[in-house]
Amino acid sequence: MTPPEASVAGESAGAAETPPAVSVRLEVLRRRGDFLRAARARRQAMPGFILQARKRAPDEAGEAIRVGFTCSKKVGNAVARNRAKRRLREAARLVLPAHGRPGWDYVLIGRPGATAERPFALLLEDLRSALEKMHGKGK
Repeated sequence: MTPPEASVAGESAGAAETPPAVSVRLEVLRRRGDFLRAARARRQAMPGFILQARKRAPDEAGEAIRVGFTCSKKVGNAVARNRAKRRLREAARLVLPAHGRPGWDYVLIGRPGATAERPFALLLEDLRSALEKMHGKGK
């Protein structure tokens, strides 16, 4: 049996190091119309993917950040497309809460070869850079 002060000290030390959870929620685009509206909006080509982004109209749903992912058959077979989309999903999960804007829709489009083979750290940097260019540094 451990002394009570040992468990209390361990809990408070871990709590002090852990930052509070981020309250930004990512919603996934699923309807074709949402993808088509994003396709008519701004786009930014990067070495690992293409980013399309649009600010939703005030009458559209919510202030959440919405994101969609797509890879055509040019990316490769189903295994290659799914790997590319998994990498894009993880990059979006890590970068969009901090650098995305609420009320915007983002679509990440995989590129043949590059999305699946590019080092993940560079893919993250590509997304940060694309969002910075999309929104402008001072805006």
